[in-house]
Amino acid sequence: MSKHHVNALVRPPNLFLGGFTAGCLLELIAPIGPGLAGGSARPVWVGLGLVVIAVGIAAKAVSQFRQAGTSIPLDQPTDALVTSGLYSLSRNPIYIALVVLYVGLSITLTTGWALLVLPILLMVLQRGVIEREETFLAEEFGETYIAYKKKVPRWL
Repeated sequence: MSKHHVNALVRPPNLFLGGFTAGCLLELIAPIGPGLAGGSARPVWVGLGLVVIAVGIAAKAVSQFRQAGTSIPLDQPTDALVTSGLYSLSRNPIYIALVVLYVGLSITLTTGWALLVLPILLMVLQRGVIEREETFLAEEFGETYIAYKKKVPRWL
């Protein structure tokens, strides 16, 4: 049982929540999105569809972690390497769910600024979380993780 955990710069849900909040505040100050008034309902339905997909991906990924008996938060010990199910398609299905949720909410609320903030969030996620997480997992699980990393893409 591991006593170690990832030394991430920020918790990913907090990163996405902070970025989304900043994007929404910028949208209130200097709107660049089409706004909800007078627009088609189609983008709202597309956005809500993405939200539903994101929740489904996240629920399945979290369920797989629980079945493996390991923690999800990066600041808690990692006791198992999950490599089956969604994790056989992507090394980061929870991060994919967060991105899809973020985009879905941005479309639903028609906030252009939130979408413009997303690339910055992804850079912080890559450098401050994913790279640290991958270094930790390679140290913790050795060749098992290295082989998994070679076989399964980070995103899709």
